[in-house]
Amino acid sequence: MRVVLLGGPGAGKGTQGRRLSDAYDVPHLATGDMFRELERKTTPIAQEVKQCLASGNLVPDELTVKLTKEELRKPVYADGFVLDGFPRSLPQAEEFYEWNTRRGKPLDAALSFEVSDDELVARLSSRRHCPQCGAIYNLKYKPPRVAGRCDKRTCSGVGLVQRIDDNEETIRVRLNEYHNTTKPILDYYEGRGLLRRIPSDGLTPDEVFEKVEEVVSALGVA
Repeated sequence: MRVVLLGGPGAGKGTQGRRLSDAYDVPHLATGDMFRELERKTTPIAQEVKQCLASGNLVPDELTVKLTKEELRKPVYADGFVLDGFPRSLPQAEEFYEWNTRRGKPLDAALSFEVSDDELVARLSSRRHCPQCGAIYNLKYKPPRVAGRCDKRTCSGVGLVQRIDDNEETIRVRLNEYHNTTKPILDYYEGRGLLRRIPSDGLTPDEVFEKVEEVVSALGVA
């Protein structure tokens, strides 16, 4: 299985990507997590990524494609991947499609999770994560058992934090970037018979995953 997950920030790509990975035993790569790992470093590339994320802008195409290709060359991805957060622009989509085709590992599908902007703002501005284990919570939809604290015993009640790009002003910037640069790739994938739209507004993660499983079953790539 080689699929890319599309949708605005907060559309559920991470949640569904992890579920796909667990259900079908294929590695899940979240490029957002890859970029945030770079935030902890002090290299010039890491500083460039950090500035882009803090301002709500996208990481430049050339850098994004380079980092993603380097990761996917690792043996763990030899038999497939679920790619979350990439591609985010038409040039990225074109280069990635051609690169996979050239190496004899073409994409099977592009799954687009479709959610309204207002719903995305509500989801993201309420999101918190544990800086120790990475667990994600939502103050409105999936709150921790103890307010502001991670539920996992291994974290001993570590305080939850908000990502620097999860405030409403930055979220609106990210959504604007999404509409301007990412949505055109839907037509690109549709023209190649790869696009599968998954209406997700108002649905629970379980309900969305039921739709995902229907798509995967129809593709016959599991």
